[in-house]
Amino acid sequence: MPRAAIEADLDHLTALRHDLHAHPELGFEEHRTAARLRAELEACGIPVVGGIGGTGLVGIVEGAGGPGRSVGLRADMDALPIEEDSHLPWRSTVPGLFHGCGHDGHVTMLVGAARHLAADRDFAGRVVLIFQPAEEGRGGARAMLADGLFMRFACDEVYALHNDPNRDFGEVALRKGAVSASADFFDIEITGDGGHAAFPHRTIDAGLVAITIAQALHAIVGRNVDPNEAAVVSVTGMNAGATYNVIPGTATLSGTIRTFSPATRTLIAGRIEALCAGIAQGYGARASVSIRDVFSTLVNHDTQADALAGAAHAVVGADKVVTDTAPVTTSEDFADMLMAVPGAYCFLGQGHGAALHNPRYAFNDAIIPTGAALLARIARDRTG
Repeated sequence: MPRAAIEADLDHLTALRHDLHAHPELGFEEHRTAARLRAELEACGIPVVGGIGGTGLVGIVEGAGGPGRSVGLRADMDALPIEEDSHLPWRSTVPGLFHGCGHDGHVTMLVGAARHLAADRDFAGRVVLIFQPAEEGRGGARAMLADGLFMRFACDEVYALHNDPNRDFGEVALRKGAVSASADFFDIEITGDGGHAAFPHRTIDAGLVAITIAQALHAIVGRNVDPNEAAVVSVTGMNAGATYNVIPGTATLSGTIRTFSPATRTLIAGRIEALCAGIAQGYGARASVSIRDVFSTLVNHDTQADALAGAAHAVVGADKVVTDTAPVTTSEDFADMLMAVPGAYCFLGQGHGAALHNPRYAFNDAIIPTGAALLARIARDRTG
């Protein structure tokens, strides 16, 4: 049973995870991380190709059972620009950077699966180990795909998981169809005509325009989107003015759009542009809008979702597998890999604690063998 073998390896894997946690790197800057992971794989006799999509790595484990299918397993490598709030001995040593989403745990699980598969190759086909850079909004999956990931390392299917600090320890949750939302980032630049705060009637107050636009944007979902459709519009940044006695002539807004359907995505983008233009014109100002496609909707394929659920049954037991979990409005760029190759994605509960992207988030090392065993099991099940 893979899990028992991997549990015997937990001390080694935990030391690896702690080392990665102490040395976090942002997307496309994961040079030390990639070198550390390469060394781990090569020590197991796994050939590695680096520099894919920037700092990405791919390792290949050939089975000893003859021809078979090629199955990809993917883990993300990057950290977040967050200051860690902990006193752990292995806390981040890099000011302002922190593995606040557990990607250090994800790559450790994949290394655990790789070590097991390399040591016991009684499976057909091959397993493609994908260590992806820059998941946190910087386009790492798209960079690897543009670099020929699945042309150079053909996969019949591809799988990934994400730790979940809001689920019971060992619970595996997934669904067929849409799992996580698409995400667009928007920037709005407002141009008015600034001046002395004592004479507001002689100005076009860009700050006031920004406030009015922000309020209007937050009403888009409630007044334009079908109540049966899930969507989120959030203004997350606002900047206008820098002193007490000057009315600002320029202002900026930024934020995000989260949707599950292309039609809703298009609708919201159109409403943002129309509201910005109309409100700005009403105040005598100008507004320019830039909307960037950052994440696609992550959609699990039916056959592969069933297969992943079956592997989870074998690893954690049927009572800990949820196959109808609700979609989430967070985003995940594994979505782009699933648009290129059939596959599936699941959440793995690590016990309840501080949320992802919270400065007090802490990955639970005890879940490493479960995640590694799940990855190894789906690879064995699907390569034959």
